[in-house]
Amino acid sequence: MRLVDLKFKPGVDKQDTAYSAGDQRKYVDSDFVRFHYGKPERWGGWQFFPNPNVTVVGVVRDTHSWIGLDGTRYLALGTDRKLYIYSEGKIYDITPIRESQALTNPFETTSGSSTVTVTDVAHNAEVGAFVTFDNGSSTNVVDGIDFNNEFEVLTVPTSNTFTINAETNASGSTASGGGSVTAAYQINPGPSASTYGYGWGTLSWSESTWDEPRSSSSVVIAGRSWSLDNFGEDLIATVLNGGTFIWDTSSGLATRATALSNAPTTSRFSIVSTDTRHLLIFGTETTIGNAATQDDLLFRFSDREDATDYTPVATNEAGSLRITDGSRIVGAIKSTGQILVWTDTSLHGIQFVGTPFTFGLRQLAANAGLIAQHAAIEVNGKAYWMSDNAFYLFDGVAKKMPCSVQDFVFDDISYTNKNDIAVGLNTAFNEIIWYYPSANATQIDRSVAYNYLEGTWYTNSLGRTTWLGAYVYEKPIATEYDSTATANATSILGLTAGASFVYEHETGNNQADGSAITAFLETGSVEIADGDQLMSVSKLVPDFDNLANTMTAQLTLEQYPQSAANVTTSGTITNTTEKISVRGRGRAVKIRYTTNSVDDTSWRLGSQKLQIRPDGRR
Repeated sequence: MRLVDLKFKPGVDKQDTAYSAGDQRKYVDSDFVRFHYGKPERWGGWQFFPNPNVTVVGVVRDTHSWIGLDGTRYLALGTDRKLYIYSEGKIYDITPIRESQALTNPFETTSGSSTVTVTDVAHNAEVGAFVTFDNGSSTNVVDGIDFNNEFEVLTVPTSNTFTINAETNASGSTASGGGSVTAAYQINPGPSASTYGYGWGTLSWSESTWDEPRSSSSVVIAGRSWSLDNFGEDLIATVLNGGTFIWDTSSGLATRATALSNAPTTSRFSIVSTDTRHLLIFGTETTIGNAATQDDLLFRFSDREDATDYTPVATNEAGSLRITDGSRIVGAIKSTGQILVWTDTSLHGIQFVGTPFTFGLRQLAANAGLIAQHAAIEVNGKAYWMSDNAFYLFDGVAKKMPCSVQDFVFDDISYTNKNDIAVGLNTAFNEIIWYYPSANATQIDRSVAYNYLEGTWYTNSLGRTTWLGAYVYEKPIATEYDSTATANATSILGLTAGASFVYEHETGNNQADGSAITAFLETGSVEIADGDQLMSVSKLVPDFDNLANTMTAQLTLEQYPQSAANVTTSGTITNTTEKISVRGRGRAVKIRYTTNSVDDTSWRLGSQKLQIRPDGRR
């Protein structure tokens, strides 16, 4: 009997059948397993960041880190409902204030109820928005309820009233109380996920009942997203189809972001030109300040070193350009010598050319659009992105990337929620990771990784709404949304569920709550003999590094590709296991390795050898 080294190739191939992949010595499935230096190894763990666990309101859609002039590190997190800054162990709410109103006796209470009606003519508040009341003193108590707090808007019965949950039952009933109060309204929230839009004006005319909203639609309302960047040491934050804001670092962490002076009020996203310090705002207004003039293909750029000047004159470098290929600008990233910007159908390059034109625009690719605002990334002078049906690379020329898991990803993706897709970079393992929602999901629940140095692909069941590489912080920072959790980062009365956890990845070997990470790796079906010949398998010789706990090895001996008479046998592997005795016969064999142990190490698989000999049919 002889030992046969199976010699599997790195990466996972889901394009071929198990038999076809096995013939080429490929793996066909995995979870929480990456390929590094050509060999499979277990993913690292993650822990809460900061630790102990702090959660923020809403689903995080963009993160950005930078260092202030004094060396202080900052991490910005934009959610569908809030804007936060994390710095040196604490999280601060810097959500911009939309407007402040002076009110007189606005509160109506009902004895025994925690629901309070607030009267403010033309308040423009939406359900889920946040408002802070202050009467200038330490307390403002009406029927046992202190209204000097931040509240979430519970319902909006009319344009002049809304309700809040005070979390304390009123001891009496008051029609109008509270005295002189200032109401500070934060910017209204957006959808937590992309959804189909229903109502009037969707689909074709005269296809539904008169005076009834449309019951179905192909119009997608995009989930709330942010674009975050730093202009010097200050934060620039643009909310999707909303305003652009600035947070001044020098004003301190207790201050909120404010509207950027003279900037457009309705835009898709923004980015700072690193070389020239212009602020570029995309999908913006043709007439600044008039939201009705928003043009999804127009972008404006400020004067050099001045993010508040957008009026082009002979003495400055402000201006605007319009892209002509596509229906909307989707996203942009900084690259070597230029800014790459995508529409839904094309790729373009923006380069600084100096006065009088400031920036030049040229098309770099057609039929290679971007699937989502945060689905493109630049690594070592090359850009990688995800389109509606493939992955692409730009290294001077746009190329469609060969992908061994392409059908698995694009045949089971939620195109309704595609706007929420996010990409991240894990430089320690040369990985680009796209996080996306599967077909029946409303939030991101899967990921696909590409090792850009080794050219290998693999998939994962890990869902993260954002992933920030180890740029300012030592480890990657990622976020996960839980629609049933309630945030604890700030004290808000009447706060409803929906919160994000912030994690530091590649830390330890467990999940943040201390539970085990289940990892598995499965090979294709390898023919163990040539021709129509059965072989007997009697031994598996494992080869692992850093295996601290128990691994299960399951071998399936197959007669034919579609045979129901397969024989499955399994055994356990530890760091002292020399061999696993097996008893079975077949024409092909596939192996599945599984670990599910707390505090397991990041094991690494070397060679796989089977002891086989010819066998008969009986």
